[in-house]
Order: sequence, then structure tokens, then C-alpha cells
Amino acid sequence: MWKFIQDNRELTIVFAIGLLFTLLSLGGSGFHLQTLAMIFNSAQIVILLAIGATFVILTRNIDVSVGSTMGLCAVIVGSLLNAGFGTSAFVMTLCCGLLAGLFNGILVTLLRIPAIVATLGTLGLYKGIMLLITGGKWIEGLPQDLKTLSAPAFLHISPIGWLLLGLIGLTYFFLTRMKLGRDFYAVGDNLQGALQLGVRVNQVRIAAFAINGTMAALAGIVFASQIGFVPNSTGNGLEMKAVAACVLGGISLLGGAGNIIGAVLGAYFLIQIDSILVLLKVPAYWNNFVAGLVLLAVLVFDGRIRVMINNNIKLQRYARFLKDAQDTVK
Repeated sequence: MWKFIQDNRELTIVFAIGLLFTLLSLGGSGFHLQTLAMIFNSAQIVILLAIGATFVILTRNIDVSVGSTMGLCAVIVGSLLNAGFGTSAFVMTLCCGLLAGLFNGILVTLLRIPAIVATLGTLGLYKGIMLLITGGKWIEGLPQDLKTLSAPAFLHISPIGWLLLGLIGLTYFFLTRMKLGRDFYAVGDNLQGALQLGVRVNQVRIAAFAINGTMAALAGIVFASQIGFVPNSTGNGLEMKAVAACVLGGISLLGGAGNIIGAVLGAYFLIQIDSILVLLKVPAYWNNFVAGLVLLAVLVFDGRIRVMINNNIKLQRYARFLKDAQDTVK
């Protein structure tokens, strides 16, 4: 059993998600496919940020500027659309996110600035650029066509939601089945080993930050589509939710371990907590307390499972050692 749990670390978060839905049913609100889809639609932004954060964390780095990058890209796409640009507005926004991520990657990889320090600096930089563009004002009056992209459609999931599901599938295939994807694990797990295998370490690290910036740009587009306007506080604090989603989903902060599906489930769980509290009509002033309590409970439970798995691995190694020793004596 422990071997199965060890190889399927996402089971913990799946169990937590199921438990919350059970709580919703017991609360009298009931569980429906529409509820499942509604939470998924609400979680799309954090899911995109968690996908990007996964690439960075796998290489044993961290990016705390993604919230500001997302806010900047939301402002850019909103401004361009209001200026009369069409599809090119989305392409230009994605390019801006890619450039922001590349800049972070160059600071960390080529200039050798610690990731937390470099991205704290760019967090303020990108936020400042965002405010300079808007003059501190909100961007309103976005085209109605943009909002329809986030409107519930087939199986209550929006068109953007279906595209996101496809992106999750492609990302999973890339990281697990392709050599380029496995390089991200190699860099974070064993840097010297990766160098000896011929992995272009610097290029992989820069690529991780570039992908992260692109995912933040996508999140900015989704935000503008869902909300219909862009406040000057867009993206504030979301970088921590992205990292929390990865940790909940089993992505190791030490790099080289984890699964993109776990990060997606972690993001879904974080949004699920807030959504279910609303559905259960819990007073708003209880939200932070209850959400924090549930999150801590899951982390403690997950931590205990990790300890038991590690102990089980040690016992297996010890058993093999004793068996080898006995065979040698014979």
C-alpha cells in the first residue's frame, strides 16, 4: 500500500477534495456536476499560475513576481483591446509575459542573483509598470466578446476551461514523456548529474522562468475575461497561492520531484475551500480562519504520510541489506 501511495502522491489532495465535497453534501447544499465545474472555472487563474510555478520549482528555484506579471499582462490585454486591437492583443500580451519571465531567468541564471531576491525586485518593477500604464486607474469597458470566453458552455465549463484542460494534458505529456521535459526534473534533482548527462542547465532554468511568465500572461487574460475589468490591485498575493498549490500537490521545494497533476489539484483545492464556505453560507469573517484551519489540517496529514513513507523506504532498504548480508554468510 505504501508503495502505491508513494507513487501516487496526488491521492492525499484527491482525498481532501472528496472530503470537502462530502462536507458540502452533509451541509444540505448537495453535490452536482455544476458545482464541480463552477469551482474549476473559478480556479483557472490559480491553476495557470501553479502550472508555471511547477516548472520553476522543479529546477529548485522560486518566482514570487508572477502575481505582478499577471496584473501587468491583464492591464496590457485590456488596454490593447480597448484600443481596438483584435487577436493580436492576445499575442502581444503573451509575448510580454514571456519577456518578463525571460528577464527573471536571466537575472537568476546568468547574473546569478538568488531567485527570491531577483523576483522580489521584479515584483515591484512589474507592479510599478502596471500602475504607470494605467495611472492608478481601473481598466473598464472591455469588449463583450472577451467575456463570452469565460461563460459556462458544454458541461458548464467555459471555452477557456476546455482549452486549459488541453493545456494540462499537454504539459503532463511534456514533463513525463519527453526528454526536454525530464530535463527540468534532472536540473532540480541532481545538478552535477544533469551536467554530466549533457543537459543545458542554464537554458532549462531560463526556459522554466519563461514558461512561468507565459502562464502568468495567460492567467491575466483569463482574469480580464472573467471579471470584465482590470483593477489596479490585480494579481496581489496570487504568487503565494501558486506556490501553496504546488506544495499541496506534492511538488518538492527542493526541486526535481512532483507531478503537474498534483499542482493542478492543489490549486483546485485552494479555490474549493473558499467556494464551499460561500455555498455553506459561512459568515465572511470566518472565511480566513476556516480556510487556514483546513489547509493546515491537510498539510499536517500530508506531512505524516510523507514521514510514514520515508520510514517504510528505510525499512525496505534495511530488509534488503539484511537479506544481502545473510546471502553473503551462506
